[in-house]
Amino acid sequence: MRLDSISRLRYFNDIAITGSFSRSARRLGIAQPALSIAIKKLEEETGLKLINRADRRMTLTSDGEVLLTHVRRILEGLTDATRELTELQGLEQGEVKLGASAMLSTYYLPAYLFAFKKAYPGIRIRLYEAGTDTLEQMVINGELDLALIRSERPHDQIRYASQLSEQVVACMPKHHHLAERESITIESFCKQSTVMFRSGYYLRDSVEQRARAQGLSLNVQFETNLVDLLKSLVKNEMGLATCLSMIVENEPLLCTRPFDPPIPLELAWGWKKNHYLSKASQAFLSFFEK
Repeated sequence: MRLDSISRLRYFNDIAITGSFSRSARRLGIAQPALSIAIKKLEEETGLKLINRADRRMTLTSDGEVLLTHVRRILEGLTDATRELTELQGLEQGEVKLGASAMLSTYYLPAYLFAFKKAYPGIRIRLYEAGTDTLEQMVINGELDLALIRSERPHDQIRYASQLSEQVVACMPKHHHLAERESITIESFCKQSTVMFRSGYYLRDSVEQRARAQGLSLNVQFETNLVDLLKSLVKNEMGLATCLSMIVENEPLLCTRPFDPPIPLELAWGWKKNHYLSKASQAFLSFFEK
């Protein structure tokens, strides 16, 4: 297979992920007209119409959907072959694409990442931050090697290892009247102004789902995925938040209280089934477990 044909397959796969020529052009670092020409040539080579261009969001035709499954197998095979050839040189080099939420990336992972880089200085780490649902899809799409994702409802395309059990808690100023309780109910939480992560993050969605089940709704006054800003807003009494207790361990003005009933969060490192897991990624998993 020629290199230009491989590039067209990569471009086609990226457009299927983003649903946009302009977004894919930015991600791929090429001009949008060049991307359009490459896809047109791919259609000419296959004799198929692959993309519906009339839609505001680009969509694949039925032929495009069929081709996409084969394209992803081809690209995965090329990636695996490249990795295996590279790894014949040992673990002096390599790359691991990791995914985790902003909160875990900031408060949980740094100590592990620093220690791993000290043990394997030649391995590059690329860390991507997103909500757990987005990270799960990135693993399935082959965009990440490993991601710290929810594991209580295992996906049939993902393998899991190194489970981590946490609990979603309410974050509030220490002088708040709810801080006098050992735990709080969803009903009590919904009566307060809140500052929350955006939809798609478990720390928001899990509480919102429980509220809806009781016919309640959150009084969201501010949305942010920036952890430090969220803590600052809570300190300044803009509202309560949900978080993991680890983020307030060194915060003298804040405290956390569990929900009643509890809201568990089961996490694990996940990677795509039937997908070659690089030696560098295997080394990271093994290091993490130790």
